[in-house]
Amino acid sequence: MGQDYYADLEVTRNAQDVEIKRAYRRLALKYHPHRNKESGAADKFRQVAEAYDVLSDPLKKGIYDKFGEDGLKGGIPPEFGSEAVWTEGYVFHGNAEKVFRGFFGGDNPFSEFFSSDGSEVNVSFGGLRGRGVKKQDPPIERDLYLSLEDLFYGCTKKIKISRRVMNDDRCSSTIRDKILTIDVQPGWRQGTRITFEKEGDQGPNVIPADIIFVVKEKLHPRFRREDDNLLFVSDIPLGKALIGCTVEVKTLDDRLLNIPINDIVHPKYVKLVPGEGMPLASDPAKRGDLYIFFDIRFPSRLTPAKKQLLRQALPT
Repeated sequence: MGQDYYADLEVTRNAQDVEIKRAYRRLALKYHPHRNKESGAADKFRQVAEAYDVLSDPLKKGIYDKFGEDGLKGGIPPEFGSEAVWTEGYVFHGNAEKVFRGFFGGDNPFSEFFSSDGSEVNVSFGGLRGRGVKKQDPPIERDLYLSLEDLFYGCTKKIKISRRVMNDDRCSSTIRDKILTIDVQPGWRQGTRITFEKEGDQGPNVIPADIIFVVKEKLHPRFRREDDNLLFVSDIPLGKALIGCTVEVKTLDDRLLNIPINDIVHPKYVKLVPGEGMPLASDPAKRGDLYIFFDIRFPSRLTPAKKQLLRQALPT
């Protein structure tokens, strides 16, 4: 949703429902594309609709107030999610016009722009489509937040959308829910796009928009991903950096690796562990590599005796 949307609605965290509705009405009429032809107005209209979709729902608003946009769209952090109802990330359906119509009902302030069959009136200005000319709505893109575990194993995500569906008379329509199923494949990378063709709102003179989900990686407590490789940082004291040690790494599939470090670990030292990265999307049986970086802890102080021992042991 975004902090700027929230500010645009000009409501406080304790705002009553009537304030939210009043703010949405004012901004939706201000930025509606049939009224406001300025550059960016259509995008602002969609942003305001998304903000209203969240702020008018007590559950969504509560999650946004407590966890912010990351918690709303990426899912409640695991430490808070065990007792929570809403653990999957919020995805706006993307159709601002649906929110607009649902808010105003049959009393559409812009009804003069539509004919009796629901198609847009052909006028000589404003760029409206002529009656009977079908044009597909622009794609609706939404983020799909996934953990590294989801992308390591693969998983199935079910996302509920609400869309306008034409009735049998082909003139009237109804808002209906639909479940979209995404089969996440092992090794998918951030930026992978999943397209559901023509799953947007239906209309008598409209080709439904494609709905596109774009993979986003959630932050991980142990690893950072680069392409098909995993990066891990080990915290070791200076003594072990000099004389060697064993580094324990808990993998994404819950194995415990014991990696021997026999080299002297200097600030630029990196340990490569082949085949312990992410699965390759093209061949999940193969994996990238694991790179271990080191954060060397230096002692805060040394006694004179220890300093003397170090002088004897190390070149100075």
